[in-house]
Amino acid sequence: MKLKGLLHVTFAYLVTLGVAWATLQALGQSPIWDMFWADIAATIAIFVFSRLYKNSSFYDAYWSVIPPLIALFWIFEATASGVDATRAWLVLVLVWLWGMRLTANWATFWPGLEHEDWRYGPIKANAGKWNALADFSAIHLFPTVIVFPACLPIYTAVAMDAQPLNWLDYVAAAATAIAILIELVSDIQLHRFINKRKEGEIMKTGLWAYSRHPNYFGEWLFWAGLALFGVVAVPEAWWWVLPGAIAMLAMFLLASIPMIDKRSMERRPAYAEHMSEVSGFVPWFPKKSH
Repeated sequence: MKLKGLLHVTFAYLVTLGVAWATLQALGQSPIWDMFWADIAATIAIFVFSRLYKNSSFYDAYWSVIPPLIALFWIFEATASGVDATRAWLVLVLVWLWGMRLTANWATFWPGLEHEDWRYGPIKANAGKWNALADFSAIHLFPTVIVFPACLPIYTAVAMDAQPLNWLDYVAAAATAIAILIELVSDIQLHRFINKRKEGEIMKTGLWAYSRHPNYFGEWLFWAGLALFGVVAVPEAWWWVLPGAIAMLAMFLLASIPMIDKRSMERRPAYAEHMSEVSGFVPWFPKKSH
């Protein structure tokens, strides 16, 4: 029963957030490093639930649940006197809109406790007797370590002495808002397609006519928008603000997209031709087939 599953997952996340909060209270030294270790502690907690339930998809909602809470903690822990309140609250609202939409999308279309993301099984199976280590490092820890650096621009925007609000902030806000919209539209279009698709059929309509993975592009654009916010707020922090968005881009281009494309080619004979016609990431006009 899906409702029962959601209650189990909700309980797991409440425990996980309790672990994170206890870690923050125990440290209390540096807002960034304290949050990093709290994030790691929370990841370990949700990993324990994944093992107890024999389902690594317990981690799936972590991606969108944690960043809004990180942003909330940082904005209320800020002690700098030069924080631009408009920028800070603009970033906070956008991060929460992103998190709520993505979490709602997960909760709406999550089948239940019997479902585990198709990518996880092979990772654990290929690790053999080391499957627990592979489960923790590849499925749980790796995404956490990718997302946390991508969240660092939030800190510069909401908690540090910053430059005055300027036109680049509005560019960042527009990019981030457009990213959320792209993800929303592409997810709605995808789920409508899935509900009525025929065997072997390829998604080629809406945003999916211009990108094979518009949802991934929207996701990366969101983090890129946050990175721009961070650099605009504190330009000298660029060296530790930008790597998160760059790592996110590398993950999509070098891991996530190739993995999905490979699976699609195995399941859909026409997908190789589709790949030659439609952009893999950035939406663009498709090539005409000959």
